[in-house]
Amino acid sequence: MAKTITLSSAPGTAEVYSKAVGAMLPVVGKPATVRADAVIPERTYRMENIRVDPDRLHAYTRVTGQRFGSTLPITYPFVLQFPLAMKVMTDGDFPFGAVGSVHLENTIHRLRPIGVDEPLTIDTHAENLREHRKGLLIDMISEIRVGTELVTTQTATFLKQQRTSLSDEPRGPEPKQYAPPPPDSILSVDLGRIRQYAEASGDRNPIHMGNLTAKAFGFPKAIAHGMWSAAAAVANVEAQLPDDVTYTVRFGKPILLPAKVNLYTRRIDGAGAFDISVLDRRKGAPHLTATTRGA
Repeated sequence: MAKTITLSSAPGTAEVYSKAVGAMLPVVGKPATVRADAVIPERTYRMENIRVDPDRLHAYTRVTGQRFGSTLPITYPFVLQFPLAMKVMTDGDFPFGAVGSVHLENTIHRLRPIGVDEPLTIDTHAENLREHRKGLLIDMISEIRVGTELVTTQTATFLKQQRTSLSDEPRGPEPKQYAPPPPDSILSVDLGRIRQYAEASGDRNPIHMGNLTAKAFGFPKAIAHGMWSAAAAVANVEAQLPDDVTYTVRFGKPILLPAKVNLYTRRIDGAGAFDISVLDRRKGAPHLTATTRGA
């Protein structure tokens, strides 16, 4: 039977990341390979009466380029639910570790804008463990309410890399490398900006915080948060989005720091409908592909 646990305060960053790193240690950590039929704990974590810190929100908007106003940026629900998602993934009976998992996709369905002064209740749980050619996927689902009114749902899909029964399936054709067309704008990002984002968002995953720690996890250099790029990419069109809108993002090639990347935004028929992409400036490889669609 599903169980809901109400927390009196958000889990601390130091606590969850120490548990996340501990889960990677041999013998005492979590297994390197996870069965596709592994049991996902039927447990929901809840926080009630959450109040947005305006200083932290202001820092977030400065580093992402989004507007600081009377309502929350469309991507800010990810920040609000992040401590609960980490709590779910660092529990001892969760089948794999948080650090080392890849944030592959993200979907935010905003039913209406959230006022910065509204008290919020957030429920977060994991579901839908399934095979993928590169490993196992799992969805982290968060529901955000004002009182009993559902105002936003947030779904983050994570990849646990390992061999599965799908690993030997034929791959699609490799994307062709090409010099991309002139961008609508250029996003510039360096380690300093990403550390500012980590402070504002609470996401201090070691792969983002420095070159040495990123190399320990298989990256040649520190990489930008996917959700920083998701926030920066939507910033220029956010004022044109309807109240009821879904922002869907798929992450591609990591952005190695420092970097300048091409941003493209194309309006589609329909209120607030845009196709958005962030591409490598030289080879055109996608770092991010995204859509916004009204209800």
